[in-house]
Amino acid sequence: MSARRDVTFVKGEYRFSERQACKLLDLDRTSYRYEARPDRNAGLLEALLDLARQKPRYGYRRLWALLVKQGWRVNLKRVYRLYCEAKLAVRRLKRKRLIRGVPLHSHLTGANQEWAIDFVSDALASGRGLRMLTVVDSFTRECPGIEVNTGLSGHHVTRVLERLIGERGKPNVIRCDNGPEFTSLHFVEWCESKGIVLLHIQPGRPMQNGHVESFNGRLRDECLNANLFLNMNDAKQRIERWREEYNQQRPHSSLGYRTPEEFARESAPLSFPLRSVNKAGQGRCQGSPTATGIGLDTVPVLLEAAEKSGKESYGRCSAGKPAHVAR
Repeated sequence: MSARRDVTFVKGEYRFSERQACKLLDLDRTSYRYEARPDRNAGLLEALLDLARQKPRYGYRRLWALLVKQGWRVNLKRVYRLYCEAKLAVRRLKRKRLIRGVPLHSHLTGANQEWAIDFVSDALASGRGLRMLTVVDSFTRECPGIEVNTGLSGHHVTRVLERLIGERGKPNVIRCDNGPEFTSLHFVEWCESKGIVLLHIQPGRPMQNGHVESFNGRLRDECLNANLFLNMNDAKQRIERWREEYNQQRPHSSLGYRTPEEFARESAPLSFPLRSVNKAGQGRCQGSPTATGIGLDTVPVLLEAAEKSGKESYGRCSAGKPAHVAR
């Protein structure tokens, strides 16, 4: 604009022609003659602003639809351009996400090494909500308990775990998600006081707590969806009966179609003291290695194989003779 003003000043003050003034000031004549066109979007912008004041949570697509209904023949891209220029975008708060590292998957060799806990929701026949705390032993796949109530706080969770620990012993690790009950200061301090390692999975990664998620699926499919709970006592009784059936009668495919209680009995640590025979014919103890994970039904097979081969399956004595396995 200043260059055009300068050309006009030179023409009027020094009586230069348009061509001479533009050449002197190095301005193209077409630029000097240019006249701005009226803004075609002024009315559209005013209508868009009016709609945005009425519907402040609408995005540009909905505002465009309203403009079309009002009779405006306008492209969606033009509405989007004006929408951005007027800074009408709906402000969205950035969601704060908890960042956790990938939890370690330790190799489990026995019961009570790791418990997996989670919540399941359902409702009574009256519509009142139910909430269940499920506890699963990650090795034996046993369910020590299912707590049923209308609501379960962090203090209630610790009371349930205290009862289960008194019945079957303390776990080394508890694996859970990032729910408020499991991340509360009370629950964290309770785990520290008990010497239990609290292992939180990553947010949005339920597969990292797959044992309890699988159990919850069986619970919902075989119990919750198959029963209509009349009241709280009816729900507790039916769910407890299903839990006992799950532990004692239901074959588990990942356990070789054995029940969790059968697998827990067979996988209990067994001691096999090795005794060697010296030259005088007297036995002396060589140690007591454990055969964790070996079922009781496999022990006679191993003994028979050891007798046929003349070699000891669990070790040899220092004298070179096969050691005897004492039950």
